[in-house]
Amino acid sequence: MSEETSQFPEFWLSMAATMNTISALIFALLGLQTGATADRLALRVADYAVMPLTGTVDGPGNSGSLARVNVLREELGGTKRFFVSDLNGPLYILDTTTKKQIEYLNFNGRGAQRGMFDKLTIDAGFANGFITFQFDPDYSRNGKFYTIHLEDPASEGSILPDNKSVPGLNVTGYVPTSPIPTPGAIQREAVLIEWTDTNIANSTFEGSARELMRVALNYRIHPMGDLIFNPTARQGDADWRVLYIGCGDGGSGEQQNSTVRLNPQRLDTMVGKILRIIPDLQEHAATSTISSNGRYRIPNDNPFTSTASARKEIWAYGLRNPHRLSWDVDPENPSNNHLIAAVVGLHTWETVDIIHKGANYGYALREGNETLKLDNTTGPRPPADRIPIQVTDLITAGTVTPEYPVLQYPHTKDGGDAISGGFVYRGKLIPALRGKYLFGDISTGRIWYADYNAMLAAANRIDGNPLTLADMHAVDLVWSVDNEMYTSMFPIVESAYHARSGAAGHIYRVGTRPRGYAAGGRCRRRDLYPHEKRRHDSRRCGVYGFFCS
Repeated sequence: MSEETSQFPEFWLSMAATMNTISALIFALLGLQTGATADRLALRVADYAVMPLTGTVDGPGNSGSLARVNVLREELGGTKRFFVSDLNGPLYILDTTTKKQIEYLNFNGRGAQRGMFDKLTIDAGFANGFITFQFDPDYSRNGKFYTIHLEDPASEGSILPDNKSVPGLNVTGYVPTSPIPTPGAIQREAVLIEWTDTNIANSTFEGSARELMRVALNYRIHPMGDLIFNPTARQGDADWRVLYIGCGDGGSGEQQNSTVRLNPQRLDTMVGKILRIIPDLQEHAATSTISSNGRYRIPNDNPFTSTASARKEIWAYGLRNPHRLSWDVDPENPSNNHLIAAVVGLHTWETVDIIHKGANYGYALREGNETLKLDNTTGPRPPADRIPIQVTDLITAGTVTPEYPVLQYPHTKDGGDAISGGFVYRGKLIPALRGKYLFGDISTGRIWYADYNAMLAAANRIDGNPLTLADMHAVDLVWSVDNEMYTSMFPIVESAYHARSGAAGHIYRVGTRPRGYAAGGRCRRRDLYPHEKRRHDSRRCGVYGFFCS
């Protein structure tokens, strides 16, 4: 968070509910108390603002979500505005003073919808639609930001944006790109667009859009999921305005089909990768090359620029679904900074990886720190822990030892099903959380933290053991409505959904010192599932991600 708002919330957490839930939930964490045991922390959850209804109360699939808020980011420049995206299509501007929002863009033009893109797809139960957005580091001066949305190439309509809902959008120069191919049959395309708003002082878009790339995806899951810039880079630095992209495998790695299963490993594909590009063709011209589609540049120091047949955009590979990226910067030593990926697993492990240049994270030959077998079960790693460097389906270039996670949790009663995003807290208002990585699980709503130094020690394999992981610690939640303490967002989301059925989705705030929750307080703690005989339904609850503004 910027210096201008550091006295306001220290950081923000975006928690989006999935199918049949109340809506996306956004939190400001203002304070934190020690929980029932020495290593447990508790956060207080309270209403913050209301977001518009983009689904229905009782509809099937994603339409049954009241809303699908996915990402919240603070606008650069100390404007006291948040930008908030909904997977169903809208991008809102939220005023932090009035808590009022206005629709800035709408990506959903499918069928009778009034938005920009005819082929936008918002399939039930999957992360798709308007996926994410990110501000250019120089946004305050150039008005640029970037978006990802998912399209169904087989659906009817144009691939050109329709500006009826955005009169200020000049579509004259918009030219779609050819899909970057992925081996196997294709069901979806992920589209990356650069937007330039010529007047960021108001709340309407006035400017142009430029398509940078579209990546073909085998199935309707695991799209291009997140965008991030190195926050330490300044003008003149090699990483200034260089964009890192988390691209999922499109569901290819779990297929028991040799044609597509190795796509996350293959260096001639874009899927299952962290990509690194320069969106602005005028930036770093002397130290980069222009992409094959002519829309962006590729830094010369990317790790595979000299590997024949490899995609030069690749920074790291062998990842299933790196759908959330964050960047930690040590405030006492800014050169000590790391890119962190939260990676959704298959059947066994959810993981957090520290991303290294050129590293292979093993998927679909590894899941977590185990071998992934062809039947998608896991087992021990082989004694000679090496895997091929798979350039194409037929070409290899030696072998490599896989890079392993620094955090992982299982698909068990005490774990979860799909990891949310996470970030390292570096603020000053909450000393107990300083230097801790905070993250959660989408389907169970659990939240944990881990000591970031322990994560770095695991990443550096100081003890020489690739199986070393940082310890995870559970976080409890106190809901201001009933002053109860819960071990998960699940009962809070479920209760709020039923209580507010038919109303707009709500946004929540995590605040200081809940009433009755202090030394000698009266807060009671409830288990994750209040009714023991009822298993949780992963469609009904969700901690979709944490976003540091």
